[in-house]
Parts: sequence; C-alpha cells; structure tokens
Amino acid sequence: MKLRFVTVALTASVLAGCVTPPQRAVPLSTLDAHAGKVGVAMTALPTVDTYMPGAGCLLCLAAASVANSKLTAYSHTLPPEGMPELKNTIAELLRKKGVDAVVINDNLDLKSLPKPKAKGPDVASRDFSALRAKYGVDHLVVIEFNELGFERPYASYVPTSDPKGVVAGVGYEVNLSSNTYEWYMPLNVQVSAEGKWDEPPKFPGLTNAYFQALEMSKDNLTKPFSG
Repeated sequence: MKLRFVTVALTASVLAGCVTPPQRAVPLSTLDAHAGKVGVAMTALPTVDTYMPGAGCLLCLAAASVANSKLTAYSHTLPPEGMPELKNTIAELLRKKGVDAVVINDNLDLKSLPKPKAKGPDVASRDFSALRAKYGVDHLVVIEFNELGFERPYASYVPTSDPKGVVAGVGYEVNLSSNTYEWYMPLNVQVSAEGKWDEPPKFPGLTNAYFQALEMSKDNLTKPFSG
C-alpha cells in the first residue's frame, strides 16, 4: 500500500511538472519609427456561436445543446461587427505614431507554424520567424479570437449562470528576430443582459450584451496602440 502511494505521488509529480504554465501578460513595448516594419494580422474569425463550458461529458453537452438550441440558432445569424476591420484600425494607429505598419491580408494559420526550438520566458508558442521574410516585416501584431457570441457555463447537466455576451481571445506582438512576445494580452469580455435574457426568437437583451462585448473588446485591443 505504501509503495503504491509513493508510485501514485511520483506519477502526479511528473505529470504536474509537464504542465506548461500559462503565458504571462506582457505590456506593449514601444513601437516607434525605429522599430522597423510592423505587420498586423489576424487568425480566421470563429463562427458566432453559443459556448457551454463545463458540460464535459457527451450526454451533458447533448442536454445543454438541446436546452440552448434556440439561442445557438439565433447566434449564427449575428455578424462579428467591426472585428474583421480591427487589424486595419491597429495599423492606422501605429502609422499615426510614425511606425511603418502594414496589414497582412491573409488569415494566419497558426497550426501551420512549427513549435519553437528555444525555451524561456515570453518565447512565442509557435515559431513565427519564417514570416519575417514572407511578409517583409520585423515585428508582427496578431489578434486571435477563440469565442464570439454567448457563453453559458455548466456543471455537468446544470447551468451555473445565465448566458452572457462573450468575446474571448488574445492579442500579442512578436519580435520576429527573437521570436519573443513584446506584448501579450489575454482577452475575456463577458457582458450580462439587462433584464430578462430568455426572450426568443431575437433575444434583445443578450443581443445588446453581445454587441457591447464586441465594442469593449475592440477598445481593449486598440488602447495599447493609441497611447
């Protein structure tokens, strides 16, 4: 019994040691006229949808999906208003500060980039260095969205709160000569509906919350470049 306990403890310790710590937030380093050329890019926008974290098992997710089916169907009709133009806004803000900024028209496919060989604080999770020659830039600002729409957390089969408008993702800037983050800002904006939320088919309270989340997210992501 004692040997078994030691084995389990060692296994847990090894597994814990393999967990990669989350990337810390990094305030934006100065990007000025001496920074070289800066590219501004985005990954492909996700479909506006309803997210149900915590409904982990297949039956839990199926039950949650049925319970929120009207909201999910409605979410698919909503636009990602203003988000596709965000990289143009950031590039223009950089130009106003004297930075040579260009917009990368392609959607970045992060999965196509290799894992970095180097390890250390603020090393980017992918090796972006090849993009320096591809796009002719020295720094790359990336906006990446993971969730657009509504989020309703669950504990297995049971919702733990009302749905909220949500925008989640991350903004970062990579120095392509060192492949390190010189800006890293996680984003998770959630806005509750004012009054009732369960008002199908148009869900006016949640719709307003969603568009508020969009505006707040745009403000959060552009603010570091407008100072």
